[in-house]
Amino acid sequence: MKVNQLKAGVILSYVSIVLTNGISIIYTPIMLRMLGQNEYGLFQLAYSVVSYLGLLNFGFGSAYIRFYSRYKKDNDEDGIARLNGMFMICFLTMSLLAIIFGTILILNVDNIFSNGLTQSELVKMRKLMILMVFNVAIMFPNSVYNANITAHERYLFQRVLSLVSSILNPLLVLMLLIMGFKSEGLVFAATIVAVTKLSADIYYNNKYLHIKFCFKRMEVKLLKEVSAFSFFIFINMLTDTLNYSVDKFVLGMVRTTKSIAIYSIGASLNQYYISFSAAISTVFIPRVNRMIAKEEENDKITDLFIKVGRIQFIVISLILSGFIVFGQTFIRIWAGEGYQNAYWIALIIMVPTTVPLIQNISIEIQRAKNMHKFRSIVYLCIAIGNFAISIPLAKHFGEVGSAIGTSIAVILGNVIIMNIYNYKKVEIDIPRFWREIEKIVLPVLFVGVIGYVIARFIAINNIIIFFVSAAVYCALFFGVMWIKGFNEYEKDIVRSFCEKIFKKRKKVLI
Repeated sequence: MKVNQLKAGVILSYVSIVLTNGISIIYTPIMLRMLGQNEYGLFQLAYSVVSYLGLLNFGFGSAYIRFYSRYKKDNDEDGIARLNGMFMICFLTMSLLAIIFGTILILNVDNIFSNGLTQSELVKMRKLMILMVFNVAIMFPNSVYNANITAHERYLFQRVLSLVSSILNPLLVLMLLIMGFKSEGLVFAATIVAVTKLSADIYYNNKYLHIKFCFKRMEVKLLKEVSAFSFFIFINMLTDTLNYSVDKFVLGMVRTTKSIAIYSIGASLNQYYISFSAAISTVFIPRVNRMIAKEEENDKITDLFIKVGRIQFIVISLILSGFIVFGQTFIRIWAGEGYQNAYWIALIIMVPTTVPLIQNISIEIQRAKNMHKFRSIVYLCIAIGNFAISIPLAKHFGEVGSAIGTSIAVILGNVIIMNIYNYKKVEIDIPRFWREIEKIVLPVLFVGVIGYVIARFIAINNIIIFFVSAAVYCALFFGVMWIKGFNEYEKDIVRSFCEKIFKKRKKVLI
């Protein structure tokens, strides 16, 4: 059952990602044209400011699975109930803090952004932030329910719910925009989806997982242990927020909402890129924790690290190489005129981000071994440096300068320092990992060069020609990878998937 849940989780993750991105391709250009560049930039700025309240999670959500696994191994149901109770109290406290700090931010919007925003934009931003703060507040108690579902490895429900949310949100956005709402419509839609998701998670936990809460006999020692473990996860969250959200904040201070809109398009493409990698690694979190709990040998952990990393690299190298070939054309057709710099913003961030994306399961290995402290401290120092250099870069080079600052931070922290740390301290065989990745790089480069040369002779001036060209590129990519890139394990995955599709189709025909 767990194996089926694992496979279903990965498959549905990609179905959700493909469907979400497909819907986004359709509705984003409509949204951009209905909102306008400045209105979209204002929404993105408000979202980036309120997203800092998510840091009040303090990393507790990531800590839940580790401590749940400890009690589950001993079949301690009473301990799990006390753990649930403790986490719920903590998250409800975080909700209250989010409201308090959110109110402080709302009251100080004028002081922070008066140089970059007009008076009418400042008024609207306060309205947007009020609803966004509410969304953050209800997100915290839902963390317990969502983490419990993950701990039970019920990926099927999670991915289906994610799929429904991905469809519901853009539909609501378009409906509200047609009704005359502007950026407020985007926030209203997000609020409806957040409340729906919370209700569904509560129902599933009570109905099928029979979640229990015990608010008595809370162990202070356990709270201290969870807090100590979570603190460095929190530092890591702070780092990620600084690296990927600070650019919009800085642009709001020194530039205009137009610059924020352009940067946001490039950054959103990078987020799509990240989601394709994360879809694989997230379903392996419980397995990593079990392997560490059973004190599996480092060679076996490295084997899993390489297995997952190769699959992630194959998937995202298709996306990255395809974006290099077709990205400028895609942005021109999709987002419209005025967003040309979004291509360079996305590329500047995506290229160095590739390395941590194919190694992101190492984060879970570090946490399971309780060795994530060093990573958090290093990332925090680099994130502060990113903030410092982003201000002058944004002033002189605008939105592209902000992207350069983020790229420098990723190269220093995620690429150089963490590879050394994972090899020397976490005892993951990094040289063996890169030898395995090296076997895939040359086929990817070959396809990318061929695609780039051919694309120079094709006039891609509408969405139909674009999709046909992209489909041909994908076919060429997988053809070359099958011959020169895939190992037997990866070929077996493809064969197994194709056999299942063929059998299902055969049954339908019969």
